Order: sequence, then structure tokens, then C-alpha cells
Amino acid sequence: MTPFFYGVFVPKTYQPDPLIDVFLDDLWSSKGLSDNTLSAYRTDLRHFDRYQGQQGVTLLAVSQADVRAYLAFRVEQDFARTSSARLLSSLRRFYTYLVQTKQILADPMALVESPKLTRHLPDSLSESQVDRLLSEPNVEDAVECRDKAMLELLYATGLRVSELVGLTMEQMSLRQGLVRIVGKGGKERLVPLGELAITEVESYMKFARQELLGNKQSDVVFPSKRGQMMTRQTFWHRIKLYALRAGIETALSPHTLRHAFATHLLNHGADLRVVQLLLGHSDLSTTQIYTHVARARLQELHQQHHPRG
Repeated sequence: MTPFFYGVFVPKTYQPDPLIDVFLDDLWSSKGLSDNTLSAYRTDLRHFDRYQGQQGVTLLAVSQADVRAYLAFRVEQDFARTSSARLLSSLRRFYTYLVQTKQILADPMALVESPKLTRHLPDSLSESQVDRLLSEPNVEDAVECRDKAMLELLYATGLRVSELVGLTMEQMSLRQGLVRIVGKGGKERLVPLGELAITEVESYMKFARQELLGNKQSDVVFPSKRGQMMTRQTFWHRIKLYALRAGIETALSPHTLRHAFATHLLNHGADLRVVQLLLGHSDLSTTQIYTHVARARLQELHQQHHPRG
């Protein structure tokens, strides 16, 4: 019996087109993209490859009509627009590579438009909610002492969760009060820690880190109870635990504290380009969405507290 793949039967013997891995290897070596980004490209391209294989079309022979047929199929299967937009981004980069390496003559993506997306404001936390969240961990417990230091560091720096859990000892200088981050695209940035974060990390390093490591050796700043690098998912489960204990009902995402970091900086008068540098955004337009978050928050406060709001 053949497996069912997004509404289409596919052979058990499906083998991904080797072109996909060649393309991803080139991306890794030339652009320095993260493992998560490369994994997303791989997933998108393999889904597309499987579908085209069912139609008897190879990746090198795909036409604009084939791409449009696949997009129509995704609409029928109720795929989210954001998912299809990401897929199209993957396909554009893939076929641009094939044209540049002279493996195809015409780009089948040339006239294919991306779906228009509504730009949603990111969820954030108020400053009082952040205070409650950061006050929840019990620093007498080694695991919660680690979590407290991680939360303080995350809010103080606006790091991505993947950057936080992968942080190594050589990347952090408590004496200088800085962390050195290599973000998306291999771009390096220096981010200040802030006094509270330094205090909590120093306390954690002094009392809890070795207890978590036991007899193991690790360069990871915040190891798991097994003495290994923590997964993003594990850390996010820990944040949800503290949010529940603090009575915070805001829907959390892996970027909630990163959003709070940026929004609160802007609320207190930080320059947008400084926030861009701290977050590691390559494009200022990506950072500009936080001005909308900050403005919406200020309007909300005005309505709540002004006598004629």
C-alpha cells in the first residue's frame, strides 16, 4: 500500500532529487544560513518534488504551469498563505540557483506572484507582565536558577531562542557585559547584557551550572539537566510553565520576549536603527513593525489613563 501525502498517493520508493541537497550545500557554504532555515528549504523543496514526481515532471523540467498547478493544489488542501509564501521563496531561490549554474535556461518562477499577506503585529508582554514572569523562578533550585538567568538574558538582549540555548562560554564576557552572537547569514553582532542580567548569570554560574553539568564538561552556558545543550522546545516549555504560574494569559510564542525587548526599548525612546542592530535584522523594514506595536501600546495606555481617553 502506498502512503498518503497531502491528498496525493506517493510511491514508497520516493527518493528526493539530488539537486535539492546540492543546492542546500551551496546555500550553506555561500550564505551561512542556519540549520533551521536550511531545514525549511529542504521540507518545501521535497514537498514540491514529490508532487511534481506524481505528475511525471522532474525539477529541471518544471514549467510555470506546473508551479501554478501545485499552488492550486495547495489552495484546495487549505494550506495557509504564509506557508505557501515561504514555499515560493524557497522555489525562487532554488530556480535562481539553477539558472545561474546553467542547469536550466528559463526560470519557471519568473512570472509567479507571491500571495499577499496581512502583516500581523507580534504578540508582546507589558513591562509588568515581564516583571511577573521573571520573578517566578525559584533561584534556590538549580534548574530554576538557570531558567531565571536565561529569562533575564533573553529580555535584556532580545536574542533569538536558538541563539540563547546555543550560547557558549567563549561568546559571553561578563566582565565587559557583552555577548557576541553569530546570527542569520553568519552576521556577527555584539549585544550588551545589562546589570540585572549580569547579576543573574553570575549567580547561576557560581551556584547552579556545575550542579547541572555533574561530572560532564560542556562549553554551553545553559546546559540541560543531562548536561547537554537544551532544545528550543524544552526552553519554551519552561517559559510557558512560569507564565502559567505568574497568571499571564497572553499567548506566548518563541519570540514573545524578543518582541517585548524591542517594543519596550522603543517605548522608552530608543532609536529604531539601534534596535535593528541589537536584534540583528538585516533590513530596517523588519524592525519597523515594532514601531506599530509601541504606538498601539501607547494608544492603549492613553485610553486607559487619560481622563478624556
